[in-house]
Amino acid sequence: MDQLLDPPLLLDGGMGRELRFRGVEIPETIWSANALLVAPDIVRQIHADYIAAGADVITTNTYGVIRADLAKAGIAERFAELNLLACQLANKARHAAGSPRDDCWFFAPLRGSYRPDLVGDFADIEPLYAEQAALLAPHVDLLLCETMSSAGESRAAAVAACRTGKPVWVSWTLHEDRSGHLRSGETIGQAVRALADLPVSGFLVNCCAPESITNAMHELKATGASYVGGYANTFQPVPTNWTLDGASETDGLLGLRDDLTPLQYCAHAQQWLQAGATVIGGCCGTRPAHIAQLKKSLFACT
Repeated sequence: MDQLLDPPLLLDGGMGRELRFRGVEIPETIWSANALLVAPDIVRQIHADYIAAGADVITTNTYGVIRADLAKAGIAERFAELNLLACQLANKARHAAGSPRDDCWFFAPLRGSYRPDLVGDFADIEPLYAEQAALLAPHVDLLLCETMSSAGESRAAAVAACRTGKPVWVSWTLHEDRSGHLRSGETIGQAVRALADLPVSGFLVNCCAPESITNAMHELKATGASYVGGYANTFQPVPTNWTLDGASETDGLLGLRDDLTPLQYCAHAQQWLQAGATVIGGCCGTRPAHIAQLKKSLFACT
């Protein structure tokens, strides 16, 4: 991962909503896994489009490819197969582009996004993260513990990720009140201190309003980590009782804002860079056009 020594870095954008934009069926429980089953070529093409847009790091389509969700669809036995396929598709895209892009694999929430009350105990969830880490670490450059809603959730994921010896970043999702706090109400500082004994090299925030990321950047920069920054979603506010049991993250419950075109999103990201961000990108609802605009406007001279 030599290229990660010279920030700022540009991440890719969203996958789930992009799959729907391209006509891929998105079931309520296995949206990412279903795309691997029925439309692997579209997954690979989305990766390729983000690379063409200028992304330095692409992220595997593994959000929610976990045993519990696969079991709801009766395909729990395909856990390893589908996780490995997601890595293969990302690697095919970057190798076809003939570029030195890196890829990272998600450690995502295990019991529903945005719900710190559903996280569970460290002893219950850390072994699940460890299983995925051991499976996929040989195939990716970076492990990203993302959309973590509490300090406890991020610690369980990070402990498992750091055990692999791969570089590890942690990214938290922030409260809809735009305070810059985690959805649990904890501060960035409290969440970082919970990881003080681990070799985590990057602290980010994601899948929240861009305004929340702006308000969190001072605390992120104060951590002194080499890699700090964020990647926002373009959703309307997420309900406090959100659950993946009743709707997927691409469901109509989460409508898109109309004030986050690529140019408008770029204006928010410019504030993050000015505040000290060394990593920016896009999350749910952002598209290759958003990443291309970031590359054109903010990274032209990097």
